[in-house]
Amino acid sequence: MGRIEIVRGDITRQTVDAIVNAANESLLGGGGVDGAIHREAGPELLEECRSLNGCRTGAAKVTAAYALPARYVIHTVGPLWHGGDSGESDLLAACYRSSLQVARAQSCESVAFPAISCGVYGYPLPQAAEVSINTVRDVLREHPMPSLVRWVMFDDSAYNAWIEVFGGPGIGSGNPSGQTR
Repeated sequence: MGRIEIVRGDITRQTVDAIVNAANESLLGGGGVDGAIHREAGPELLEECRSLNGCRTGAAKVTAAYALPARYVIHTVGPLWHGGDSGESDLLAACYRSSLQVARAQSCESVAFPAISCGVYGYPLPQAAEVSINTVRDVLREHPMPSLVRWVMFDDSAYNAWIEVFGGPGIGSGNPSGQTR
């Protein structure tokens, strides 16, 4: 199974093969992680995203990373939280599976994820952490690539939620800049 890290930091500064964008269905930019990725990548990212004709919830599409230190941006659309009884966990798990499938298709050895759906989409951190970590572990048991999966958390509440589900502090905390490739 590949290595899993959980760090505090800025996903747009990660030197990995691919970063995952928590996008909206249009793929044309937005707030939060999506807006930050589009700003840092430059206008070419928006141009390429326009050619993709959007993305459905749970699916993933890839673009170049342009001015970002990664090689690719994998765009995935997480579910809106409606209380947990509307298939949100299955859709969130599909985001991680789809993103990892796209990463493998691009021969990515390292991938950085944000906390998908946990911003304006309202997914509660503890539940999102559980779905994401369990899904990634299951995928990596079946497919050992990518060899590094890193969650990059912008704030302490998300970082702490992922650490608690993962099983303890210190996972990846020695490399917060994320300079692994």
